Amino acid sequence: MVAAAAGLLTTLLAAGPAAATPDPGDLTTGHGNHQSTAPSDGGELAPGGIPGQDEIVHSANIKPLANIPSTDPTVINSDLAFQGRYAYAGNYNGFTIYDIANPKAPKKVTEVLCPGGQNDISVDGDLLFLSTDSSRSDDSCNSVSQPATEKSSWEGIKIFDIKDKKNPRYIKSVETACGSHTHTLVPGRKDIYLYVASYSPNEAFPDCRPPHDGISVVKVPKKSPTQAAVVAFPVLFPDGGNPGAPTNPGVSKTTGCHDITVLPSKDLAAGACMGDGILFDISRPEQPRVIDRVQDNVNFAFWHSATFNERANKVVFTDELGGGGGATCNEATGPNRGADGIYDITGRGDQRKLSFRSYFKIPRHQADTENCVAHNGSLVPVGGGRDIMVQAWYQGGVSVWEFTDSDRPREIAYFERGPLTTDKLGLGGSWSAYYYNGHIYSNDITKGLDVLRLDDRRTDSAKWVRMDRLNVQTQPEYH
Repeated sequence: MVAAAAGLLTTLLAAGPAAATPDPGDLTTGHGNHQSTAPSDGGELAPGGIPGQDEIVHSANIKPLANIPSTDPTVINSDLAFQGRYAYAGNYNGFTIYDIANPKAPKKVTEVLCPGGQNDISVDGDLLFLSTDSSRSDDSCNSVSQPATEKSSWEGIKIFDIKDKKNPRYIKSVETACGSHTHTLVPGRKDIYLYVASYSPNEAFPDCRPPHDGISVVKVPKKSPTQAAVVAFPVLFPDGGNPGAPTNPGVSKTTGCHDITVLPSKDLAAGACMGDGILFDISRPEQPRVIDRVQDNVNFAFWHSATFNERANKVVFTDELGGGGGATCNEATGPNRGADGIYDITGRGDQRKLSFRSYFKIPRHQADTENCVAHNGSLVPVGGGRDIMVQAWYQGGVSVWEFTDSDRPREIAYFERGPLTTDKLGLGGSWSAYYYNGHIYSNDITKGLDVLRLDDRRTDSAKWVRMDRLNVQTQPEYH
């Protein structure tokens, strides 16, 4: 499967913009010297330069504080969530809980083995939610891979009780159509809702047949989480969404959503849905309603994720050109593909529209052996009308950038490692980079958990913002 996926990746990249197929989990990780708990410090990168293999470089306003290496660097690390003094890190084998009370010396509390890519993760109180988007023999943590063509195969949501951080308990599973690539937690008074994003149906898959033009809504009663169940499948694309190729060459056909970000304080959500970006109303959680929809059939290959600014008058969408496994941060790809798209939200109520303003891509070219593209990030809660976010770019590292002026975004800080491999394309780098309670935390695919300190007058106000929880796709009101 790995060899076939790698061959497909070569074909897709040669053909130009590609859908997010394969996902990074279908590729093998790169191998280099693995970082110790005391990161070496290579300082700032020379203009136009590419660091040496595994060399750490960063801007003067970022300081690497700590790294906890992966127990097994061949296992892909994925998303992050936070609650209190703990960071929860997903990986394709399960998840890890870290104690980050002292950001300079984080400690690994426990590792839970529960295979099922990509183990997208979120937390609420004593509950932890994991997404399984790989066909498994059953819903247990002892399952093995099994073809999706078999009706008995399982994919969906797993729920854990994490009251005892050293001994999380698996308490419930919920099967969802086409699995759960990502999920987004929508908090409520009595119930938690999960918006489950999945895609790529196939007539040969009994539990994932087309059309698949919506999302699964899972309702989790807070007092009885073991009664969690799918309660709705709202169709977001009654017309089928973006048709993709050959109508729109190099663009993904919309067959579901990849990621959804909700802003509960405004009853708003933004969906990144393969060939479409959408803005929708979630005032009735079981019946989300699309307000506006946009496409970019010139530069966006795969709408991957979304981030609102603090005033909720902008959305940053990311394009995961090459599926996260391609080397697209180079001169040949250019500045507008595999980038962020900045959209202003204009109008009011049901008349709100997404209005494109500009692209942002890291200004540092990466080696042709480095997978690099826009990926998961979060706001840096600076307030005062400024819009700044931190973002993962796989082997492009961690970028802090400002989009206060929607037309003129610019990078203000960065941290990255040199190529994992210098003789062939390798898979690695930062999957997710988020700002939480004064520090940046990055889950590196092969290197493990990085902790960074950002010291910049433009972001200093964020150091005083304290939160008891952060699931990035459930955006809070910071101020």
